[in-house]
Amino acid sequence: MAKTVSLSPATRIYLATGATDLRKSFEGLSDLVTQRCRQDPLSGHLFLFVNHRRNRLKLLYGNGTGVCGCAKRLGRGGFAWPKSSAPGASQILASELPLLLSGIDLDRTRTRPWWRPAAGAEKKWRRARESVCKEASLRYKCLRLR
Repeated sequence: MAKTVSLSPATRIYLATGATDLRKSFEGLSDLVTQRCRQDPLSGHLFLFVNHRRNRLKLLYGNGTGVCGCAKRLGRGGFAWPKSSAPGASQILASELPLLLSGIDLDRTRTRPWWRPAAGAEKKWRRARESVCKEASLRYKCLRLR
């Protein structure tokens, strides 16, 4: 049975550009996060590293109390790591992480534009929908009583 990790909307996912020596331990990868990505390894964000052949991947996650690591090795083929000319790290969306881990090339895919409510607008939208539902249920109750 597969387990999933739920990410909060504030969690960012960083991909270290270029090849990384994956023989490094937690401390070595944490140093790479501070040097290459210019981030705090205990910030609660996800950091992904890939080797030169792109058949091994390591994920580093720090939650303030410690660091957690996860590794994946492919028997055949390689990860479709996004290309970036800038040294450091590139950022991907949380919805792109399962695609990347499944072998889908993010450079050849595109995100279709669609409407998303702003952070504060979502609460207003929910309240408006709830008030409409309450009014409709009150009307239904009044009609049923008649």
